[in-house]
This record gives sequence, structure tokens and C-alpha cells, in this order.
Amino acid sequence: MPGQVLLNLFIAFLWMFLQDEFSIMTFTGGYLVGVVILFGLRRFFPKSFYLFKFLAVMKLFLLFIQELISSSILVVRQVLRPRINVTPGIITVETVLEGDREVTLLALLLTLTPGSVVVEVSPNGKVFYIHAMDIPVSSDSVMKSKEKFEKAIMEVTR
Repeated sequence: MPGQVLLNLFIAFLWMFLQDEFSIMTFTGGYLVGVVILFGLRRFFPKSFYLFKFLAVMKLFLLFIQELISSSILVVRQVLRPRINVTPGIITVETVLEGDREVTLLALLLTLTPGSVVVEVSPNGKVFYIHAMDIPVSSDSVMKSKEKFEKAIMEVTR
């Protein structure tokens, strides 16, 4: 994948030098020409087309932002109530992800969403122990978030 990016940048610079005009617009045009050329040649590369991975990373980032906002609203609702009525607890969540990188990324994403904290990961990396702020409400949202994050993480890392 880094080779594809470098090749695309080389095509963009080559385009800019052949046009004999050194501007950002010429470079951008050359970059887009390089994207089209590399997309046409994608079956000859050992890895998938690099823009697909970039789009998967952007999708994961936007999904995280969406989950962060929705869980923040949930926490703000709980805090602003005249009487705090929460039932905190620890839930166990199983994952289908493999490898330290995928498991760590899922644990970090679940921890960064308000209302839940990954307390421990089992030694085999298949079970998370998560402290949730309000068990009836948070456990369902954590499970939904986990499924969305797992799918997006697999698109990025595999």
C-alpha cells in the first residue's frame, strides 16, 4: 500500500513537470490521473487499492464520532436529571476480532465512548470486561457499538 501512494505521488509530480506548470492545481490534476491509472492497474498489485483502505479508515473515524456523540448525549441526560438513577455494573462482551492490534483498537474505541470503560481483556483476547454506567441502557448500546466497531475494524485491518 505505501508503494501505491508513492507511485501515485510520482505520477502527480511527473504530470506537473510534463505540464511545465508548477501549481497546486496541476499537481492535483496529476494526482487524480494517477488515481485513475492505479485503479486500472489494481489487479496487478499484491494488496488492495489504497483508496479503499483510506475510505475504510474514514468510515471507522466517522462511526466513532457518531457513537461518541450519541453516548455523550446519554451521559449528559443521566447527569442532568434531578435525581441520578443509575445502576452501574460490569458486563462481559465477546469479540470475533483476532490479533493484538484489532483487540486493542476495539478496547480503545469502547473506552473512549462515554459511559463505558474496558476494565480487563481476557488473556486470549476474546472477552472484554466492561464497566457500564447504567446496565440496562448501556449494555445494549455497548453491544450495538461493539458490532459496528468490529465490522469497521475488520474492513480496515484485513
